[in-house]
Amino acid sequence: MARRWPGPARWRGAALVLALVLPLPALAGGARLEVVTDDGRILARLPLQAGERWCVLWEHSVAGFTVRDCYTYRDGRMVLVASHQPDFAAGLGHVPGRGVQRSDGNGGYWIRGIDEPVPGDRYRLRVGSERVNHRIRHRDRVTSLSAQAAGEAVTLRLREGGG
Repeated sequence: MARRWPGPARWRGAALVLALVLPLPALAGGARLEVVTDDGRILARLPLQAGERWCVLWEHSVAGFTVRDCYTYRDGRMVLVASHQPDFAAGLGHVPGRGVQRSDGNGGYWIRGIDEPVPGDRYRLRVGSERVNHRIRHRDRVTSLSAQAAGEAVTLRLREGGG
């Protein structure tokens, strides 16, 4: 007896099941943060889930202390949520109306509740020397950008789809 291929109704059913199942990773909130040089080298590729946080850290070039800008992946966007600054050194400070400044208990301060979406879910950064040590802290890992691209311009960008 010859084998029969499924009819059009079966194909429509299979297509419907695939259409419902394939988008699940996107619904789960998967994305990635990439740091890429102008020539296309990827310095970091960090998987993100909805609500996950990461920070860009560096040593202030004059005062020498660590500054942190912290972001979250929220509603498909890169959102600046907080900044930690150990002092009111050159180029640092709180802008009224942009988050709430509170003492960190050690002479510095946190600015929390910034909740500012990053335009285009990307921004440019001129990576500092190894002394400045621009780096990204994500989960339990720290990735130094300065060790890979000191003096270069890079783009930090959010990409949907995990990875």
